[in-house]
Amino acid sequence: MIIRSKAPLRLGLAGGGTDVAPFSELYGGAILNATISMYAYASIRPTHDGKIVFNSEDKKEYYTLDSADQLDIDGKLDLHKGIYNRIVHDFSHKPLSFELTTYVDAPPGSGLGTSSTLVVAIVGAFAEWLNIPMGDYDLAHLAYEIERTDLGMAGGKQDQYAATFGGVNFMEFFKEDKVIVNPLRIREKYLDELAHNLILYHTETSRLSSKIIEQQTKNILAGNEKSLEAMHKLKEQALMMKEAILKGELDKIGEILDFGWQFKKNLAKGVSNDYIDDIYDTAMKNGATGGKISGAGGGGFMFFYCPGNNRSRVIEALNKFGGQTKRYEFASKGLATWTI
Repeated sequence: MIIRSKAPLRLGLAGGGTDVAPFSELYGGAILNATISMYAYASIRPTHDGKIVFNSEDKKEYYTLDSADQLDIDGKLDLHKGIYNRIVHDFSHKPLSFELTTYVDAPPGSGLGTSSTLVVAIVGAFAEWLNIPMGDYDLAHLAYEIERTDLGMAGGKQDQYAATFGGVNFMEFFKEDKVIVNPLRIREKYLDELAHNLILYHTETSRLSSKIIEQQTKNILAGNEKSLEAMHKLKEQALMMKEAILKGELDKIGEILDFGWQFKKNLAKGVSNDYIDDIYDTAMKNGATGGKISGAGGGGFMFFYCPGNNRSRVIEALNKFGGQTKRYEFASKGLATWTI
């Protein structure tokens, strides 16, 4: 028997306030997410030898441990261990023996929510194996708690909910961990055109998002006016993007992306840098009407809206930076689990 799962990575098209707890607690957060055809995968093969095997194929890390109630968090595949610890504590109440194999289609630090999506995929595989009754909200919240509370990793909660629910969603975040996911019913032709016009470009750099998020938090706690204004404007941007996509006013999307990018750069030092600014300016000069960096910033993927037939010209102009344009489609489904 093998239990498998996959969860889609996400593009944060617009919005803010979700990564910075002080802001979301005071003012709430809003974000518009779309999941894409890049995934985090998890497979569990139950065993009976009293061992636990963690095999991260993309990271090329492989560890064999003795089965136990709790595993030490020691810097070696801590996501895998943290999930196991919580599953045993809350659900199985006894040690488990298995081999867990994982793979993610994008590298860490890419800005596509790779670590959070992997947590969702692994939690989903355990839930399938152990017949744990959890709805989408329950599973997404558990994934968030494992990553942010149990493991103390800085970040928001939009990635976990996006990976679990899938599709295009307008998400609202309130006090006391209240989250509302609003699936958007978008005409297929609008999504096809959006996927065609949005170039996903990997800068071939990565960043530690937690450092940028920590700086954002400090700025909010200190009452930094630029950071606070930027957060409010990004919430406004999410509403603008929601309306444009639902109405099919796609040529407004570049302008809305650029509006948000100018404010996002004010959130914290490190969101952008000279290299990222150069890539952005080059795309704009060659036919893009707006864009942003995915995730917290500092590196990873960027995406640009290229209306009309400007897509090829923008891609050609970006080739000089040595990055890579990634083909994708929007994914309408979220977490999927099955047993074979």
